[in-house]
Amino acid sequence: MSKDQYLRMVEQTGEEIDWDRIPPDVEDFPDSIVTALNIYHSLGARVYPDIGFMGKDYTNLELLYKLYYIEERDKDFIFEILLYMEGVEIQQSQKRMKAEWDKVKRG
Repeated sequence: MSKDQYLRMVEQTGEEIDWDRIPPDVEDFPDSIVTALNIYHSLGARVYPDIGFMGKDYTNLELLYKLYYIEERDKDFIFEILLYMEGVEIQQSQKRMKAEWDKVKRG
């Protein structure tokens, strides 16, 4: 659910807005996070049929740092964000693969 969808839902139901429950939009994050998201989605993905998502391909990372004008002092921070997002995506992929495997075993 997006922020806009939440606000429309609250408006339709007549409830009060609970600011702690509103999902954040991209513009709610600092520029460094938005840049890391853009870099992350620009990296290639390593996906294998029987295994799922295995992570990102960091071959072009230095090029992307240059394209996004990332200063040397900020590279470690951006890289930590990239690794965090990669870890979350790997976990989600493993859960999906396990659910599909369980479905195949049952049926």
